[in-house]
Amino acid sequence: MRLNDITRGTGLEEHGITNANLIYWTPPTSVLYEQIVKRGEGLVTHLGAVAVKTGHYTGRAANEKFIVDEPTCHDHIAWGKVNQPFDPAKFDGLYNRMMAYLHGKDIFVQDCFAGASPKHRLPVRVITEKAWHSLFARNMFVRATAEELVGHKPGFTVIDLPNFHAVPKIDGTNTETFIIVNFAKKVIIIGGTSYAGEIKKSIFTILNYLLPQDKGILSMHCSANVGEKGDVSVFFGLSGTGKTTLSADPKRSLIGDDEHGWDEEGVFNFEGGCYAKIINLSKEAEPEIYETTRRFGTILENVAIDTVSRRVDLDDDSFTENTRASYPITHIPNVVRAGMGGHPTNIVMLTCDAFGVLPPIAKLSPEQAMYHFLSGYTAKVAGTEAGITEPQAAFSTCFGAPFMALHPSVYAKLLGEKIAKHQVDCWLVNTGWSGGPYGVGSRMKIAYSRALVNAAIDGTLSAGEFEKDPFFGLMIPKACPGVPAEVLNPRNTWTDKAKYDETAKGLVERFRKNFDQYKQYVTAEVAAIM
Repeated sequence: MRLNDITRGTGLEEHGITNANLIYWTPPTSVLYEQIVKRGEGLVTHLGAVAVKTGHYTGRAANEKFIVDEPTCHDHIAWGKVNQPFDPAKFDGLYNRMMAYLHGKDIFVQDCFAGASPKHRLPVRVITEKAWHSLFARNMFVRATAEELVGHKPGFTVIDLPNFHAVPKIDGTNTETFIIVNFAKKVIIIGGTSYAGEIKKSIFTILNYLLPQDKGILSMHCSANVGEKGDVSVFFGLSGTGKTTLSADPKRSLIGDDEHGWDEEGVFNFEGGCYAKIINLSKEAEPEIYETTRRFGTILENVAIDTVSRRVDLDDDSFTENTRASYPITHIPNVVRAGMGGHPTNIVMLTCDAFGVLPPIAKLSPEQAMYHFLSGYTAKVAGTEAGITEPQAAFSTCFGAPFMALHPSVYAKLLGEKIAKHQVDCWLVNTGWSGGPYGVGSRMKIAYSRALVNAAIDGTLSAGEFEKDPFFGLMIPKACPGVPAEVLNPRNTWTDKAKYDETAKGLVERFRKNFDQYKQYVTAEVAAIM
């Protein structure tokens, strides 16, 4: 039996799926809700969102991600700890066992697109055994119209089976969990994890591989919004730096919150939804995102819920600090429905500096922008991972190393060319600590970060005076409306100035050591930034 058979495009037989039971083909949200409840996958909350648990994995299984090492991609992949090679024969054996596992099983299929640009979008198919993972795919990718579903032929297919586990000794995996990309066969297989974020990030990896090489398009781990005058701003940043929060501005229209391409016409969203971190989310600080947690169609991952009243507690981190909400981008009231905008006028690079020594905002030269893009700095704080008792510097090149299949210099070169061509203003924004490191100082107020970003985007800061930081060489504004002047220069906020100087010098040295790996790929001016 097939449900929604009228919308069926290319059949499942070409994927090797021949004996499935019920096939739910691109079902609407209401059908998926029914199946989520019927199958015991989640609970409907009191205002209509659905609450689910991801089990053992509450985040990405970074060490379990592989790329099949085959002739079409071998010379292009930046092999290493992030992009681990996988044997093609082992892949085939694992794939065949997955197909056997699906015999007699109910499955859910979502035919959709990755990329809002009609010129550059990638047709995608997501096949999964969980109804809520199908809803996740429906939320996160660009939905196909009824006409587009007819004859839909996927460019890449994700086969996601959380309850299927690998046998490392047989399959060549590290553990029972795996996320494996096969560029030659245009398929991604996922097993042993119920964390839905693996689906979207796998497709992001695909776009990061295809677009720069095939079309000269810069793929970016960033959010983007646009003002009333058509001015586009791009926000680079790792998890926890405020990328989603600062781009969801009531005064500007959201293009997208996590992944974008930058082509000859401007920026375009890769996705059709948002995947926001929501621990300690408040109505006052982030009203638009807060309201999405109370909407039909939103998935709340690992959020605590009272099973009697069905009310959720967004401050409860009992399951994980990485609580998430997946929702269609149209849940945000002020969005660009087309998912596209012009060329950026401002680029904001976000960091969460737990050492408390970077300024809350600084204007970057083009060379500094290249340096910080390749560095991709943020900091882990005590308590976030086992063994971390004090702040630790974390560098993730291009602000998204786990998803960048090509060498970082490929993305950096494209970014540098586009910054120069379109005369983009670049900024470094620290949403981390002020007045001391984590445990001593305090986290920068969201209101201050918003005021600083707004002043950068509307030109207020560029028109004012700056002073040069002696450690990082950054240009710090002397004044900003709505932000106390003493906050702007981080050294002024520390009681122990000598300790600040020592900490700043230590972070500079960390930057230098990390950047040694990129010096041969950049100009002398970029290499000499620090």
